[in-house]
Amino acid sequence: MDLEFAQISDRGRVREGNEDYLGHVEPANPQQARAQGWLFAVADGVGGHDLGEVASHAAVESLLAGFRAAAPGEPHAALLGRLVQAANTSVVDAGHAAGPGRKSMATTLVACALRYDRATVAHVGDSRCYLIRRGQTTLLTRDHTVANEHVRLGLLSRDEADDASTRHLLSRSLGSELFVNVDVEEHQVLVGDVLLLCTDGLHGSVTPSDMAAVSGEDADLEKAAQRLVDIANQRDGSDNISLQLIRVRSVERVGMYRGRPYRIP
Repeated sequence: MDLEFAQISDRGRVREGNEDYLGHVEPANPQQARAQGWLFAVADGVGGHDLGEVASHAAVESLLAGFRAAAPGEPHAALLGRLVQAANTSVVDAGHAAGPGRKSMATTLVACALRYDRATVAHVGDSRCYLIRRGQTTLLTRDHTVANEHVRLGLLSRDEADDASTRHLLSRSLGSELFVNVDVEEHQVLVGDVLLLCTDGLHGSVTPSDMAAVSGEDADLEKAAQRLVDIANQRDGSDNISLQLIRVRSVERVGMYRGRPYRIP
């Protein structure tokens, strides 16, 4: 697998600081790409909690360190589930280390690991991952918010949830509890696909159709990332805005036999 990517984090037009944090692990050579793969991660320190920027930094850095230290060939679904749990512990520990009154820090987290022809997405909270393919944008994650949980239970319609006061109230986040429930899913990717990881500062004001139009197959990813931030700031800008754009340039088709990959011609 070969990728190109761009990333950007912007304070927005209102906030004095930036509580978002992002990072990635890039393999050093094709052999490492095949054995370990790539990792991308975006976190949003929860507004209204103490030291959100510390929480998002702790979560992402824990995730990246664990990915670098993982055994070659470990299945990404199991690996990301384990590493997000470890990231949750890091945020909890950071809260305790910050002293009295600082224990409530929390963060969202969305991560995407890529290897062969697969993207494995893990997330907690309302930071999102989208797949942009042939001009169409598909949401790969489900927001962990109170309003969204009410939609799932049939208590609210989608339209009602979009206007509900609980639409930004998280039902899950890293650092809130000693154990966190992590959603992990695997998706096949094709050459030309673009994956977009972002915080709600972006997806709250930029539509999926805008994402596809700006980040299409021939777009310069650095310019596309900046353009998306500009759109978000023009339409709102009340929150921090962070995103990663990842374009798939080549894949290696594989199957699995007894837990081991084999190449498909």
